[in-house]
Amino acid sequence: MTGAQADDLRLVCFFLQGRELGVDIRAVKETMVLRPITRVFLTPDWVAGIINLRGDVVAVIDLARFLGLSPTRPSQDTRIIVMRGEGKTAGLLVDRLGDVRSVAPAAIQPTPSGAGNGEPGADLVRGVATVGDDARPLAVLDLERLWNSERIKQFERRVNGG
Repeated sequence: MTGAQADDLRLVCFFLQGRELGVDIRAVKETMVLRPITRVFLTPDWVAGIINLRGDVVAVIDLARFLGLSPTRPSQDTRIIVMRGEGKTAGLLVDRLGDVRSVAPAAIQPTPSGAGNGEPGADLVRGVATVGDDARPLAVLDLERLWNSERIKQFERRVNGG
């Protein structure tokens, strides 16, 4: 991408098992190196556990598992992206961070029909942009869809006793 425009979407990019994804920077509270995560009994496998973030307990989602991929294998590059939105805060466990990229909204194309149909999490992708000199695909996650997904709602009901 060449020069950024005022209406460009700024994305915090990261990698999951060789795939590059991005989320709107406005939803990112912070990124952090992997810290100890406490697994919580009887939670879905996509909940990696909880962390203490300056006195607040924050659930950490293994985004790879949530999207139907194999679990994240922690390494020195593994990061937690702390997200906020829909009145919620959660960490997303990712393999490694990428660059912050500016993408014109018009450059985000709808996911090709048939791509990911029936795959868990496929409905969470807002669209795909091509980035870099090699024009590799960048899947743009729609965090509103994540927060409002049935799996998150079911988890919240269980946690809140509903």
